Amino acid sequence: MSKLRFRHIAAAVATAALTLSSAAFAADKPTVVLVHGAFAESSSWNGVAANLQQQGYPVVAVANPLRSLTTDANYVASLVKQTAGPVVLVGHSYGGAVISNAVQDNTNVTALVYVAAFAPEQGETVLELSGRYPGSTLGPTLATPVLLKDGNKDLYIQQDKFGEQFAADVPPAEATLMAATQRPVTELALAEAAGEPAWHNIPSWAIYGTADKNIPPAAMKFMAQRAQAKKIVEVSGASHVVMTSHPDKVAALIAEAATSAATAK
Repeated sequence: MSKLRFRHIAAAVATAALTLSSAAFAADKPTVVLVHGAFAESSSWNGVAANLQQQGYPVVAVANPLRSLTTDANYVASLVKQTAGPVVLVGHSYGGAVISNAVQDNTNVTALVYVAAFAPEQGETVLELSGRYPGSTLGPTLATPVLLKDGNKDLYIQQDKFGEQFAADVPPAEATLMAATQRPVTELALAEAAGEPAWHNIPSWAIYGTADKNIPPAAMKFMAQRAQAKKIVEVSGASHVVMTSHPDKVAALIAEAATSAATAK
């Protein structure tokens, strides 16, 4: 056998071994499903996703439709149902209401992580919860609603107010891009009553910023405590997009939740 041929075979074997090792590493870890909320989109999770992938976690950042709570929860539930192995569901903002209602009959969800998120009880709405405690300044920053053919309304944040309201601790250039690429949420989605929440039966974790202007920190603390979250992390000075401004802190809590849930089995 020539030296060149031997080197090619050796390289192929080494590559195969590395691939199998990586696959086995990932197979030991649950899939992390990230669900963004209103006025955001999947790339808001980029820093968190990169961190988790470096730790060997399979990651899926869902494109949340933001049409209605039922529609969005059913969409995420379908994705979870077709995901092999255990799943950690992570929701940001309105996405928290979605993951609370997306477990349904899926038995592979092992943990819920609420990131600056709503965790409604049955019958509650996102709109009601956001106004239950003082502090939200979202209302005046909303643009004129876009009227839809079905009679619903799409809501956006005015781009010139987006940075200060939504992402005050994100570099201005990045916040400007986030404003331009924000996904609208329907008024119906925010006003739809939640069903029985998954956090009644599945362990949860929570993280949020103390400078959040969309959801009052007091409201998030109340919801996390009510859900009997295993751990609540307050990030000093963080805005509503704590996953974008502090991805390492958010990723660390998700990894902790994944490990704890696996150990508890």
